[in-house]
Amino acid sequence: MTEQDDWEREFDHRWANSAEHKEPSARARMLAARWKENPPNPAPFRADPEPVPRRASWASTAVVFGCVIAVMVLIGLLQFGSSR
Repeated sequence: MTEQDDWEREFDHRWANSAEHKEPSARARMLAARWKENPPNPAPFRADPEPVPRRASWASTAVVFGCVIAVMVLIGLLQFGSSR
């Protein structure tokens, strides 16, 4: 027997796929055991995401202008202090 024959016999996917019973994965077994005691709530397949609350546009505009004014005042104070 050649090494190729051993490899083909060991990893014969057609034989494995034709098996009558396929064992579930460890994760599937874990979820089945968990759900037997505490089943999950029903949910749509692709539920719409929760809506994101949006701030009013005037509030974000006021924050930006407030930051710009604060920076301008800070620069003015620094220049006034250095000119003394």
